[in-house]
Amino acid sequence: MEVFLTDSPTPDDVKVLSDGLFEFNVKALGAFDRTPLGLFVRDEVTNQIVGGLAGATSLGVLFVDWFYLPESMRGSGLGSRLLQQAEEEAVRRGCRTGVLFTLSVQAPGFYVKQGWTQFGDIPSIPDGLSRRYFTKELG
Repeated sequence: MEVFLTDSPTPDDVKVLSDGLFEFNVKALGAFDRTPLGLFVRDEVTNQIVGGLAGATSLGVLFVDWFYLPESMRGSGLGSRLLQQAEEEAVRRGCRTGVLFTLSVQAPGFYVKQGWTQFGDIPSIPDGLSRRYFTKELG
């Protein structure tokens, strides 16, 4: 067997891993669910997506992987609406918990205001930066 390092794995390479884990989980659990979730904001003039939230639900957990709004849209309540809609959809899908991380320079205060609780803080580079992990009981 050859082991090799790459900074550009192909989608097919990563699919081997995800398919293998999916098969393992189905055997171990009898079933496995992972359903993508996306809420996007489209500019009405250009018809382009300018922000939104993307993640997935799996085994009763909402995973928020990406959440971005342009600076001009922040503070308008749109972010709160998007996160609330994601949480509601997750509950509809049977989720009881949500999990996400954000950088300390991004929006940790926003998540606290939305009822999320920080449960981890991992120092990163440069000094003073950290990854902050949050969870929320849903429904």
